[in-house]
Amino acid sequence: MKGRILLGKLLALITDQVNQELLDAIDYQQEEIRILNGQISKRIRFTDAQRKNLAEKAKMLGKAIEQYATIVTPDTLYRWHRKLIARKFDGSKKRKYPGRPRKPEVVEDLVLSIAKENPRAGALNISGRLNGLGHSICKETIRQILLRNGIDPAPQRGKRKTWAEFIAQHKDVIWACDFFTVEVWCGLRLTTFYVLFFVHLKSRKVILGGITENPTGLWCEQTARELTGFDGPIHGLDRKGYLIHDRGTYFTEDFGKVFAGVNIEALKLPPRSPNLNAFAERFVRSIKHDCLNHLILVGEASLRRTRNEYLKHYHMERNHQGLGNDIPFPKPAITENEYDNGHVAKKSRLGGLLNFYHRQAA
Repeated sequence: MKGRILLGKLLALITDQVNQELLDAIDYQQEEIRILNGQISKRIRFTDAQRKNLAEKAKMLGKAIEQYATIVTPDTLYRWHRKLIARKFDGSKKRKYPGRPRKPEVVEDLVLSIAKENPRAGALNISGRLNGLGHSICKETIRQILLRNGIDPAPQRGKRKTWAEFIAQHKDVIWACDFFTVEVWCGLRLTTFYVLFFVHLKSRKVILGGITENPTGLWCEQTARELTGFDGPIHGLDRKGYLIHDRGTYFTEDFGKVFAGVNIEALKLPPRSPNLNAFAERFVRSIKHDCLNHLILVGEASLRRTRNEYLKHYHMERNHQGLGNDIPFPKPAITENEYDNGHVAKKSRLGGLLNFYHRQAA
């Protein structure tokens, strides 16, 4: 009996000694961690595997974790543990269809097309249009389709108008103007001439304003008066017209007032946006690519002659892809019989630089 008592006391003494050693070791390691944390300036990043291990071990300690946690707070460890539980029971990856299946792509494309072409049409209006086309779709689904594709609902969408939409809706009453430059030999030096032109967006009719070495506001204003006079090529329109131009200093306020007198409103384009004056830019590219880049001009008279010859070709002989590959102002067409019997002839301008083919009458 006494032997058992002595053995129990010995075991208790050894156990107490081991527990004390473990507590001292834990205390020492915690102090090391505190010192290391004090020297680390950046936030400690954990991998998913490290979060998982810490969270599982923290759960085993229970409330005692508050005494030992030093790298992260106990709340963070509990939050990681809750995420592990949620991930365990998350079945979203096993679902075949998250929610209702989407409408067929052809239907969604039709919804987007109707919304873009009819900016004031709401979801209910679009739903009615689709019902008439044999597609049954509710207004809420239409709203989701528009939202998913970054299209505003009807009230906001109808208030916004892009520059491309404005031009497309008013093309028949819009003129665009701009300058292009030409290097001409005058004596023994190259002189830069500025050519002012106006182009009607719908018909592609081009009117030349003038040529100058130094475009100024007064020069542009005088040119505008000559063009909009009673016998000038640009008259007042039956309804309000527009003239778009860049923000060059030579297009002054008085320049705009001259056109306002013939019912044409001058509109300045936003800064650094040549793409918004694409029709004028395209004419500049055409005349330089087709003509000016292939000639060495000597004197202003040479420039004027070349400019006039190209303009005749541009209006009456050149096909325009933007007009369905048609000629803007073709000569009177020959009859069908003459077309069948006449032979093909070539007409040239500027020494064969500009060519046009047509059938001669039999």
